[in-house]
Amino acid sequence: MTEASRSYPRTLECGGDAVELSRLQASDRAALVEFVARLPTTDLLFVPRDINHPKVIDAWIRALDDGRMAGLAARRGGVLVGCSSIYTDPLSWSRHVGELRVLVASSERGRGLGRCLIQECFIQALELDLKKLVAQMTTNQTGAIAVFEDLGFHPEALLRQHVADRDGDLHDLVLLSHDVAAVAARHAAYGVAGA
Repeated sequence: MTEASRSYPRTLECGGDAVELSRLQASDRAALVEFVARLPTTDLLFVPRDINHPKVIDAWIRALDDGRMAGLAARRGGVLVGCSSIYTDPLSWSRHVGELRVLVASSERGRGLGRCLIQECFIQALELDLKKLVAQMTTNQTGAIAVFEDLGFHPEALLRQHVADRDGDLHDLVLLSHDVAAVAARHAAYGVAGA
């Protein structure tokens, strides 16, 4: 872990109300299933697999347990309203890259929760000694793309008709990336290493 590590749970003000952030763990499985069931179908296209399927949720929990994934759970009043995860593959040529996934309840849109989760993930990326974060989403997720770009992510690739939704409709996929190492170095140079 780096000196930029965070302790959880912690409470943030987000959208005028308190949000509790904790590390996502196996005991969150039931809350995660309920949360995912409330998401609009288009939101599921933020992740590469259909997380409504129990086997996918089980794989997600196993990845948390074995360290291939780090995640955060966001709760308002004890109810899961958002989550994030960073997936890594230690056996990959790209083991320095983390795939960031962020999901936010419809009721939380426009309140800054997605932004809060992404910012917390920067600290997690440093803890994991990652150099780069990538996020992928369909191009119709314009609000989410704007938030990611506002936080320093840049488009790297556009994959045409790469995602087929449940109805078989095809969507373009944009791949955004963020140079974690460069930002950390800039912060250190300006004396704000823990920012």
